[in-house]
Amino acid sequence: MLAMLEPGDVFAVARIDSGSFSEKDIVAKLVLDPRPSMANKQKREFARHVDLFVSKVKSSAYTDISGGLLQGVEYLNEANVANKTIMIYSDLKEELPEGYVREFELTLDGVLVQALNVTKLRADNQNPQLYLDRVALWQDKIIEGGGDWKVVNDLDKPEA
Repeated sequence: MLAMLEPGDVFAVARIDSGSFSEKDIVAKLVLDPRPSMANKQKREFARHVDLFVSKVKSSAYTDISGGLLQGVEYLNEANVANKTIMIYSDLKEELPEGYVREFELTLDGVLVQALNVTKLRADNQNPQLYLDRVALWQDKIIEGGGDWKVVNDLDKPEA
């Protein structure tokens, strides 16, 4: 993804954990310098920072996808970018700690949400309909919120 970014683009990586509607879950963010040489240096540093995070991160007990989407939309709106994309690496099963409420409609006008390599759960092998239902649930939420939805399971395809 970093290789496709151009000077002036905005990019961020955030984690989805137990309560993801928080700035603390943004792992790294950058606005690429208009000078290509500086932008390349920023990309290398960004990649190093994200690699370090990935090597040390522990799994969360819960998955707050709605909160993560809300945080992502707010970040993109504040960044005032023309093309808005949120990519989700998840099994798309939202699980919240007791007391957390995510009963709101998402406002995703002009946002493309891509679910990448949606992880299949053990139960999905026994009943694939569970997987299909999770994907359909998020597709409906995204489209109802005014966004566009795409599932990408083969990241090697150029259109991905």
